[in-house]
Amino acid sequence: MKQELKKQVVQIQKRTLVLLLCVVFVLVVFCGVTVYRNIRISKTYGELDELASVVEENYYVDVDKHAVLQGAMKGYVAGLNDPYSQYMTDEEYESFLTEESGQMVGIGVTVTMTDDGYILVNAVNEGSPAEEAGVMEEDIIQQVDGADVAEMGYEAAIDAVKGKENTTVKLQILRQGDLVELDVKRKSMDVTTAQGTILEDQIGYIRISAFKENTPEQFMKVYQQMLDNGIKGFVFDVRDNGGGLVDSLEKILDPLLPEGDIAVATYRDGTTQTLVKSDAEESDLPMVVLVNENTASAAELFAASLQDFNKAKLVGVTTFGKGIMQVTSSMPSGGALTLTVATYQTTRGNCYHKIGINPDKQVQAGEEAIDYENPDVLNDPQLSAAIQLLQE
Repeated sequence: MKQELKKQVVQIQKRTLVLLLCVVFVLVVFCGVTVYRNIRISKTYGELDELASVVEENYYVDVDKHAVLQGAMKGYVAGLNDPYSQYMTDEEYESFLTEESGQMVGIGVTVTMTDDGYILVNAVNEGSPAEEAGVMEEDIIQQVDGADVAEMGYEAAIDAVKGKENTTVKLQILRQGDLVELDVKRKSMDVTTAQGTILEDQIGYIRISAFKENTPEQFMKVYQQMLDNGIKGFVFDVRDNGGGLVDSLEKILDPLLPEGDIAVATYRDGTTQTLVKSDAEESDLPMVVLVNENTASAAELFAASLQDFNKAKLVGVTTFGKGIMQVTSSMPSGGALTLTVATYQTTRGNCYHKIGINPDKQVQAGEEAIDYENPDVLNDPQLSAAIQLLQE
């Protein structure tokens, strides 16, 4: 009996010793990893820590550590030397989400700058806050909330007019020699990014200015109306389109292309992911895509997809050449990070990053500025060439 008890005690002691050794091993590994991590961080960011110490000890007022940290985060991403990656503050991220959704906060006017630096109202949107408040075309906005527009700078004045939703901006307006003061309540409004008209010979012209969340809905409405009116071909205009959301691009390409994988992304480890798919529905109408040097990113992928799948000819000049994809995600500590994560291309073509896409027919732009809302075949040689190509 005593011997059995002694054996059990010895076994318990051995198990306890093994358990203690395991705990010690885990602690040693943890401490080792922690020490290694701290050494690595110290080597990598020691200079930044030294800088922070000098600033905090010598700056003439108290340091706003939150603002400094956000500035440092912006600087870190800027150090990648990638113009498409960025760190955004909470406010910037909120504005980014609003813009990507296809909405904007403002008063609903189209403007340009006068020769002396003030804001000239070219158009007032129907049903907009500006129209309700009495803003008129040809009005010149001289003051925004009491600040002189020319003194504050045109871009800064535009931002001041936009402001935040459901707030009021006070405008001083010069109208035919008289000064008028108006209070305008800002609101969120849909931005039109896809619109069109039927040109001569039953050719459907659709202008896509960006790929936002609401672009596919706007595109499909115009596209279906044109089909119902019996058009004979399409001209898709993505000149000066800087890109946007790939999800929106996929929804627009779907009814135009054959079934299958259309475009893929390639990541740093060589893995690929299908970005754009199409179902069996496919248009059989002739198509031409208008492109220029400012056609970029998703707009280039739109043009490349139609070209590589032999659905459309491209007319214009070589595109910008942005064939890389960004992903935006919120950060646990606040703000958000937009980071370039992959290249992309069609499944039948090559990546066009820093190269651009060559059109099937090279045509230079005309001398007059392009009026996308009122396409003018006579004064737009690229549009004229696109129509001629369709007719042929």
